[in-house]
Amino acid sequence: MEKLCLRNSVSLMTMVVIVLLPRCTLSTTSTYSRPEKLYVNCGSDSNVTYGNRTFVGDMISGGNSVSFTKKGTEAINQSGSGIYEMVRIFTSPSSYKFQLDSVGLHFVRLHFSAVSSRTQLLAARFTISATSHLKSFSLQNFNETPRVEEFLLMIDSPEFEIRFVPDHSSMAFVNAIEVFSAPDDLEIPSDSDKNLHTVYRLNVGGKKITPENDTLGRTWSLDDDFLYEKDSARNINSTQKPNYESGTVTQFTAPDFVYQTAKTMNHSSNEGVVEGMLMNVTWSFKVKSSSRHFIRVHFCDIKSESQNPDSDFYLYVNGQSRLDVKPSERIRLVTPFFKDVNVSDGFGLLNVTIGTKDSTKDAGFLNGLEVMEFLKKSDSSDKSSFRVYIIAGCVVAASVLVLSLLFTVFLKRRRLKKEKKLDAEVTEWSPLPLYRGGGSSDNRPSDPVNNSPLRSNRTFDPVNNSPLRNLNLGLTIPFIDIMRATNNFDEQWLIGRGGFGDVYKAILQDGSKAAIKRGKSGSGQGILEFQTEIQVLSRIRHRHLVSLTGYCEENSEMILVYEFMEKGTLKEHLYGSDLPSLTWKQRLEICIGAARGLHYLHSGSEGAIIHRDVKSTNILLDENTVAKVADFGLSKLAVRNQDPINISTNIKGTFGYLDPEYLQTHILTEKSDVYAFGVVLLEVLCARSALDPSLPHEEVNLAEWAMFCKSKGIIDEILDPKLIGQIEPSSLRKYMEIAEKCLKEYGDERPSMGDVIWDLEYVLQLQMMPIRREPHEDSAATISGGGGESSLVIPRLMVSDSFSSNSIVQKNEGKSSYGGTDSSESRVFSQLKISEAR
Repeated sequence: MEKLCLRNSVSLMTMVVIVLLPRCTLSTTSTYSRPEKLYVNCGSDSNVTYGNRTFVGDMISGGNSVSFTKKGTEAINQSGSGIYEMVRIFTSPSSYKFQLDSVGLHFVRLHFSAVSSRTQLLAARFTISATSHLKSFSLQNFNETPRVEEFLLMIDSPEFEIRFVPDHSSMAFVNAIEVFSAPDDLEIPSDSDKNLHTVYRLNVGGKKITPENDTLGRTWSLDDDFLYEKDSARNINSTQKPNYESGTVTQFTAPDFVYQTAKTMNHSSNEGVVEGMLMNVTWSFKVKSSSRHFIRVHFCDIKSESQNPDSDFYLYVNGQSRLDVKPSERIRLVTPFFKDVNVSDGFGLLNVTIGTKDSTKDAGFLNGLEVMEFLKKSDSSDKSSFRVYIIAGCVVAASVLVLSLLFTVFLKRRRLKKEKKLDAEVTEWSPLPLYRGGGSSDNRPSDPVNNSPLRSNRTFDPVNNSPLRNLNLGLTIPFIDIMRATNNFDEQWLIGRGGFGDVYKAILQDGSKAAIKRGKSGSGQGILEFQTEIQVLSRIRHRHLVSLTGYCEENSEMILVYEFMEKGTLKEHLYGSDLPSLTWKQRLEICIGAARGLHYLHSGSEGAIIHRDVKSTNILLDENTVAKVADFGLSKLAVRNQDPINISTNIKGTFGYLDPEYLQTHILTEKSDVYAFGVVLLEVLCARSALDPSLPHEEVNLAEWAMFCKSKGIIDEILDPKLIGQIEPSSLRKYMEIAEKCLKEYGDERPSMGDVIWDLEYVLQLQMMPIRREPHEDSAATISGGGGESSLVIPRLMVSDSFSSNSIVQKNEGKSSYGGTDSSESRVFSQLKISEAR
């Protein structure tokens, strides 16, 4: 009996292998060849050659391979050529059905061109779906055509259908359709479906590749417009044919042209860069914030003259995923290879970076890049399943109701417990005496003009009780070294007075400059803010965030040591000083830099770090006028997917920049920083403080006054006089739109910092390359590059919820940068057609 069972099991396994064998034939081996069908010339009764493929008219498609719904459709001739000469129009739900020769991974490519005299095509709105793979993919706005939408779908049935459904009172149309098997060489996790939508495909360092010159009829666009720093890279090329290794890369992975051109690091453009600094080149893309993405990066070493381990380098994706790229492991030079990366991005920007491993080595290159979006699974349309879903839905709804009631009771009890603990928390985080910091948790909300916090006689010994002792940060600096670095806190070395304390210029033991901030009594900030600043800044590194280089807490001192920012605060360069005025271009680049720093804080995988005190005095400028966000003493971590009530916090910030929704609800989110940044944008434009009590009542609040002027069309009247004649009208209009969005009353209506970066770069584009029309705002029809950073994202520290306190911090007016406050308070990426990104 056991032998019989074993024999039957072997037979069953053999049958399974035979059945599944056809599904495994589409591999990345040399046996793959591009099929000669199915390519459909929609709306035509004749064939046409396009991209070395013969498109068969849908009226004469051979055999039963292709059929379409004829009722409610019509074919019209338009002024295009080739596959775009004819167009098939649908006035009611219709479909094309295909009989495939095999199952597995397939390219599905749809072509659209609206150049006929029928204006309805330009305004067409419709959705496209494909059996079990693509559901309700919406298309509209065809002013820029032709347009190509490409998908990679894992098809498990020989019968395949593409359905077109016009919106109400509209129509659908298509010019040509391609459905053909694809090499199944995608390195995708087993728990993910191989259903992808192509978003970008770039030939790096070379010319645009058209379908006629691609092995699979693809289009490869230029990469220059996606470079974060255009001067950071240079093009290289080769005439040598790539050496394809059997079983890995073939001519179908990418055409020869991709592997014969590349970009490498431009060392000659880095004059003034600190010696020994690692170099990198970054490409930035705008993507859907709610989608996962698949990235394929193509490499072929046409740079090295011999096999050399020094040619190895790093590949970063969003500054988080770091992969080793080792051209030295290839058997022969000019051997193509690729890296596949799966990315979960939630912030609308995607950065791909190549970076050196050793600053003394001339390594790093990139030949091609493909970005694809994972398609979300579609729902089943089976009626019996639908009935089951209704029943299940009712059960779930009832369960949710019961759980909601229980959760409400739980929250009320928790809130009562939390209120009882407030006194204990205040006692634990109490202020320090003279030169031991002012305890913010014992302060009352400050008046916007007169700062008068309460004081306490309680003391706290940071040396014996500080949680920093357990972090092993390696950043402690002896107090004696601090004394030497500041010449015993010489008053002549004083460069600023801020909310936390005085700021001194310092010369450290290694000869480098630093800024040293020394906490003082009654400052409105105390041990809590001191510890928060250290915990946050010790775990993050970014080009547009001020770096913490050390701290000291000996003798109950609270001293912070930062990198030195040569040009002080943004505010000083806008008003209140004799410093030279900034140009409009400089101001835009500063805003973009500061936005990038805030976006980095907001984009943590486990939680967003909310700055909570964004303003012009907390944006510092280095010797090259590069902006860096500073002062993280009020920062707070908001854990993702957390119930908002659990991140409720007592109000802290600076008058004039406080989010009205935060003031009303006491719930802090990233959008509170966005609001404050909107005020900063207005400061940059108008060169005045957020609050100015000396002005007439209606003009005191900058945000309110600027929005009023915008609504009346008199924004020119409140511009900084030094900017008159500098700003392109289209640049100003777009800039004000961004500020207005940031200042929306409710956080849900405000953009993310990633969107703000994107829009500000467009403003800079409009300023540098003025176009004589209204800016095209339709994101569905145009794509421009986004700015991002290449720095490695260090895991965020889980900042304790005890970082909140019950005070509004109103800091003393300072004369300079580090921690100073105001008491009254790039690159350009041109737009591309979607069709060029395919």
